[in-house]
Order: sequence, then structure tokens, then C-alpha cells
Amino acid sequence: MSKTQARELMVGSIGFRYEAIAHWDQLPDGWDYIDVVAIATDDQDRVYVLNRGEHPLIVYDRAGRFLRSWGEGLFQRPHGLWIDNGVMFVTDDIGHAVYKFTLGGEPLLTLGRPNHPSDSGVKDFDYRTIKQGAGPFNLPTNLAVGPEGELFVTDGYGNARVHRFSPDGELILSWGDPGNGPGQFNLPHGIFLDSNRRVFVADRENNRLQIFSTEGRLLDHWEAILRPTQIYIDANDHVYVAEEGHWAGLFPWMQPDPSSSGGRLSIYDGGGKLLSRWGGGERPTAPDDFFAPHDIWLDSRGDIYVGEVTWAAGGNQQMVPRDCPSIRKFCKR
Repeated sequence: MSKTQARELMVGSIGFRYEAIAHWDQLPDGWDYIDVVAIATDDQDRVYVLNRGEHPLIVYDRAGRFLRSWGEGLFQRPHGLWIDNGVMFVTDDIGHAVYKFTLGGEPLLTLGRPNHPSDSGVKDFDYRTIKQGAGPFNLPTNLAVGPEGELFVTDGYGNARVHRFSPDGELILSWGDPGNGPGQFNLPHGIFLDSNRRVFVADRENNRLQIFSTEGRLLDHWEAILRPTQIYIDANDHVYVAEEGHWAGLFPWMQPDPSSSGGRLSIYDGGGKLLSRWGGGERPTAPDDFFAPHDIWLDSRGDIYVGEVTWAAGGNQQMVPRDCPSIRKFCKR
């Protein structure tokens, strides 16, 4: 790559400058992600890619070299991934469960009753039909581990709640109801805790982040965030938000909004001040733009990984070429 090309692939702003890396992942010949729904790294910066292809968990080193895969046949429809202290949690939305594994795939714990959705009244994957908040789970989306090992789950496509569990899986409390008022949710899709134990929830179809105490008390909300899918908060409480935007990843009853933005990545300080942003979806096949960001994670060096639902979800097949990237990597500079 020439110096000119490298400059053209730089994104972000002062203090948050990154190089967009094209074709980072070395997927084995003949394999297909379908969609990369989640991505996370371990303490050696190995990258775990949760996807909806035949090999649900694909592991790379930080240079993108393929290491191994596992998880074949384990999930109805994988959705969320979290890695913490040598274990991982996988959210299976259609399976109505969250699973804890070793990094090699040995099962350790199950949250929820697999294949038994709770009674929220939802019909046909349509969050607009949810009648009431219910217990765990109805189409859960993501999990975050708190600083004391407690587990927080957004629940999700068929519910309108956040559930808090003890480290060993005992339900402590749940909060949230369907709607767009304070503390209500229209598709709680992503979740993360900051150093002050504030619980950030990506309230996707309400276009906002809501921030709670661990007891479920609403503390703050950030508006004008375009269909946020997932959050990552670093050690300095910088908040990285994957925003799906209003062009792709839409439900069948939605239409693209050309007056709004497509997929993008935004970085905020802990008080909600915007620090950096890039993307917008105008060049979805380019390494420095996005199509439909679905998940975000940072490794120990501050490099950013974004997983995208580029093909199967929301009728995306007609909107981008089949080879549109499903993984974006941005190296901290």
C-alpha cells in the first residue's frame, strides 16, 4: 500500500485516529459467514467471530490468520458474544437462551430455558406487538459482564427488558417495558457497563442509548443515535457505538430513509460529548465505511473490530455485492 493510499484509509479525528485495514480476515476457501453478528477478543488478542454460516465461531490471530472453528450445530441463530476472564457467553436469539463456554467450546452454564420463549405476547419477530415485559427470555440479543461478575442481558427482539443475573446464573431482577417513554424499550439490542457500574443499553428502534444503575434506575439518555446495535466502553470510559443507521438492516415494514445516515461508528466521552465519527454508508464496500454495523469490540491495543450483517438480514441481498466486507478492522494510530 502506498503512502497516499494509507492516508486515504485513515479515519477518525485527533486522539482517535485509525487506519482502516482492507481484507484483514483470512477466511478458509469455500467458507461463508453469511452475517457476522458479533466479534470479541481474548487476553491474547485472538479474535472470535460469531457468524451465521456453517462454522458459527471462527478464531483468528490478530493478524487475521485462521486458527480454528467450533460451535457447529449448537445454536438456533447466534446473535451476541462476550469474552471475559477466559470464558465466553453466546446469545442465541431464536433459541431463547444464553450459553457460557470455555474459549475452546466446553459448556459451563445455560441461562434461560432453551427453545421456550417467555410470554411477552410478541408475534412474528415484531417488537411492535409486545404486550408486556416478561421474564427471561424471548429472542435475547446481547450480554455484558459487570465488574463484580454479574451478568446483564438485553432481551430483545421479542421482549423489552434487561435482566440481571448473579455470576452463577441466578436471576436478580428485570426492568423495562415496551414503548418509547423513559426507561421503556423498543428493541434493547446492545449492552455494556462503564467503570462506574452504569448500564448502557442500545435502545435500537428508539434511536437512543439509555443509561441505568444496576438496580434499573434510569440515570440518563442520549438521543439522536441512529439505531444503535452495540456499545463498547474502554478503560477511560470512552463509549464506542455501532449505529446501523436508516439505510440497511431494516424490518420488512421499514423503508430506507435517504434523508438520514447509513451505518456509522461514533465515539463519545462518558458524558455524551461526541469525540469522533466516521462512516455513513455511502460506500459500503470500502474498508473505511459501513453497510449495517451489528457489533463492536476493542482489543488490548485499542484496535476496533466491527461485525456487520451484510447479507441475510433485512433483505440486504439486493443492496450490496455478495463480497461486501462482513468484518471491519481499524488499527489505532
